Amino acid sequence: MSRLGVNIDHVATLRQQRGEHYPSMQRASELVFEAGAEQITIHLREDRRHIQDADVPIVHEVCRKFGKPLNLEMGCAPEIIKLACKQKPEWVCLVPEKREERTTEGGLALTDKAVFKRLSDAINELKQHTPQTKISLFIEAHAETIDASLKLPVHAVEIHTGDYAKDFLENKDLSKYLHLYQAAHKKIHAAGRGFHAGHGLTDQSVRPLVKLGIFEEYNIGHWIVCEAVFKGLGPVVRELRMICRGEA
Repeated sequence: MSRLGVNIDHVATLRQQRGEHYPSMQRASELVFEAGAEQITIHLREDRRHIQDADVPIVHEVCRKFGKPLNLEMGCAPEIIKLACKQKPEWVCLVPEKREERTTEGGLALTDKAVFKRLSDAINELKQHTPQTKISLFIEAHAETIDASLKLPVHAVEIHTGDYAKDFLENKDLSKYLHLYQAAHKKIHAAGRGFHAGHGLTDQSVRPLVKLGIFEEYNIGHWIVCEAVFKGLGPVVRELRMICRGEA
């Protein structure tokens, strides 16, 4: 059965809009786990637009309390790598990052030699200072990118599903994505690595992916926080978890 990782970045977005001390990241983390999520994901961006440095240990402590992993999304900025080495999350997901983007716009450009070198250096530093932390790469499912990912000593890849999710909402043909994901999974699975998915997914767009049965983990956030405005965080997570497990 697939795991559900809940990204709570946008709980912090609400807080940062007014510079208040609420909503509480601790409370959000507890509610997510009480509703059955298997993991919490947070993205500490260089511009600190939502998650702040102080949030990381707070959320991580809740993860430890529930015996669940923290998945820390991050770029390769030295100060963030240093924080990760100190905090020692169960997972680090390395992602591309541009300050001008509203949200992550795509996967890592692994075929770019400079990007590949920067990632390799970051991975080596993480492995040296927090060897128990597992590492994943946020990438596109293209064949050349998949092949490049296999040259790095990581535990998993997370497939960027943003374009798929947009086309789903516009009722476009999704077959090209599904075939691409299946081909990518074949290579990643053969290498003994994890195959995760995330970005832009909703309760409806995740269903065709669940039906494929190839993704071990889904990381979903923005839709959850938006839907929680109407239904509450706990009920939304509970329903989505059932969908990800093929039970609804």
